[in-house]
Amino acid sequence: MVYYARMIKSISLTDFRNHTMCRVETHNRRNVIITGPNGAGKTAILEALSMLSGDRGMRGAQMSDIARFDGAGGFSVFANLIDDTEVAVQFIGGDTNRRAKIDGENAPLSELTQHLRMVWLTPREDRLFVDSASDRRGFFDRLATSFDTSHAGRTARLSKLMSERAYALKSGADTHWLNALDTQIAGVAVAIAAARIQYAGELNYFLKRCAVSVSGMIEKMLIDGTSAGDAERAYIEYLKENRTLIGDKMVIDGPHKSDFGVFNNELKLPAHLTSTGQQKTILIELILAHAKLIHTKTGKRPLILLDEAAAHLDANARNQLFCELGAADAQVWATGLDPDVFKDVPNAVFVACQNGEINNIVCAE
Repeated sequence: MVYYARMIKSISLTDFRNHTMCRVETHNRRNVIITGPNGAGKTAILEALSMLSGDRGMRGAQMSDIARFDGAGGFSVFANLIDDTEVAVQFIGGDTNRRAKIDGENAPLSELTQHLRMVWLTPREDRLFVDSASDRRGFFDRLATSFDTSHAGRTARLSKLMSERAYALKSGADTHWLNALDTQIAGVAVAIAAARIQYAGELNYFLKRCAVSVSGMIEKMLIDGTSAGDAERAYIEYLKENRTLIGDKMVIDGPHKSDFGVFNNELKLPAHLTSTGQQKTILIELILAHAKLIHTKTGKRPLILLDEAAAHLDANARNQLFCELGAADAQVWATGLDPDVFKDVPNAVFVACQNGEINNIVCAE
């Protein structure tokens, strides 16, 4: 069964958020719907799943904040895949790092991506198109990192180098130090811009109702046909010409100021000018397109995590969503308050969550 090669068969949580012990069986279904009142622990199950991607999870929280008992006892997340591979993430109270296990053996966290690829959407992203450019950069950079694992390291390095440059300017550093910093910054900046352009182009191949664009100083150079080498040299010259501080702050352009735009092709409007429901529909299309891109580029079918999946969607939009979920080459985990809203989701298992406990599981044919 090639389709099910990377589906979750079961997941168990111990001392994770408000779950003392929790186990969810998927019965090999493609859609897992978790419902229950606010505070019941629905999102915690998705967050636990996201930990199995090897990063800090969909909330980016401190590990000690996730574990029950103020982090003193730690937590564990254990999943059994449909091919009987076992993957786990553990955090021991008092420690500073998480630990991964694959089939019972210790493994680097980075190896988890060889077994599970996933993408998620939370209520925090519902305002993605109207919030700051930094939020959009963070969102799309995280998606791009799914294929270019060095991208996250480059963005972190750019931030570090920019801080070092600001310090050097405040300290009155000599020209040689600043020249070295500017050269390093330019190399990293061009690589970041190129990765963003490539990702936006690949994602657009799978999008119908919308299109993604990326704008910025270096991105424009590359899009206009400037070679990477020439763009790097031009940015070095720009940095050399802008070595002044304004109010103790370094004010320069670059990839740290770039933005992503999303255009609604059906309404002929930028996404931020459309309704909340229409924005949510476009967000979900982006996530589904990303899942298709993962499958195309890696041959792996990802997990899609949708927290409060149906929020802001009317009946027609929900029906469209459920049809697209049914056709997605992925296992989808979605949460919501009312199970009746999801009654038409195909190939689903329903999980009722109450006070951090799983009370029952009802499978829908």
